[in-house]
Formats: sequence, structure tokens, C-alpha cells
Amino acid sequence: MKEKARLLEAIAGKNRGLLATDIDRVRVLSALEQLEDHNPNPKPLEAKELLDGNWRLLYTTSKGILGLDRLPVLQLGQIYQCLRLSEGKLYNIAEIIGVPLLEGLVSVVASFEAVSERRVNVKFERYIIGSQRLLGYHSPNQFIEEIESGKKFFPIDFSIENRDQKGWLEITYLDEDLRVGRGNEGNVFVLSKERGI
Repeated sequence: MKEKARLLEAIAGKNRGLLATDIDRVRVLSALEQLEDHNPNPKPLEAKELLDGNWRLLYTTSKGILGLDRLPVLQLGQIYQCLRLSEGKLYNIAEIIGVPLLEGLVSVVASFEAVSERRVNVKFERYIIGSQRLLGYHSPNQFIEEIESGKKFFPIDFSIENRDQKGWLEITYLDEDLRVGRGNEGNVFVLSKERGI
């Protein structure tokens, strides 16, 4: 599909948006809008087998996510959003890399509830931040299993009690290996389906 190829070409080399200029962002949004017009799954929340699983972030305009790259001597590694539809849960996992033995991890656990065929309301429930070594992190699947088993992580692991920590996410394109979403703060997200992580 030429619209998909155009979007992938527009985000190539932009390091998830970190290297995108204003002109790049306009090009990406234009390509994204054209792709959204050709969504093969206009009711993405009904396509559970496609939606469920682990997704790797290819591009975003979210300053909150891209701001994680501003840590001294550390860089933003892979970023995953892992959806568990049967539990109504999502796990955002950002790997921080750079200095050997100081690799970090920033994770947010949230619950979600469908409010339409394309949109979910998201309520953030838990933050986990620390060294990958101290957290015993090896992969998103292993980490999620430990979270769900009730494990507490050192040094920072806390529940979010603030009722204002919520938002929404609308899935505007979904196929076998690509998902596009828009968030309540006007951010866009382009993600690729990962297998076996």
C-alpha cells in the first residue's frame, strides 16, 4: 500500500521523532492522514487478534516520551506499548541505554476501557523507574509477568492515586504489523507489532 510506504519513508531516520524538524513533522502528519483514510480495520477494538500484543514505537510527537532522551550520558532505547485486551491493561515500557551497567527503565501501567469502536479511556495506575539490572529486566513479556504477579520493584515503584492521571487514545489505523494512534494531548503515535518479546 503506497500510503503506508509513504508514512514509513517519512518517519525513517527520525529516531522516533527526536530528529524531526518542523518540516518533517508536517510531512509525517500529511502521510499519516492519508494512511488513516485507508484503514483496513475501521473498528480496531473489534480486531482483538491484531491489536493484542507488544508494539514498538516508531514515531511520536509526545514531548513526554521524547523528553526521556534528555538525561545526561543516557539515551532513549526501545519503547514498547504492550496491550493485554483481556485484562484491559496497557504497559508503556521505555528502555534507557548509554553507560554500561546503568541502563534504566521507565514504565507506566494503565488500565483502559473502550468508549467507542476506536477510542479507549486510559487511567494511569502505577509508575516503575529504575536500573534494568536492579529491576531484573530482560524483556517486556518477562517484566509484565512480574508486575502482574504482584512484585514490587526497587527503587521507585508507586501507585498513582491522582484521579487526574488519565487520558484517551484513539486508534486511527490498524493492520497486521502497524498501528497509528492519536492521544488526548494532540500527540500521534506510530507503532510496529513485535513478535516474541
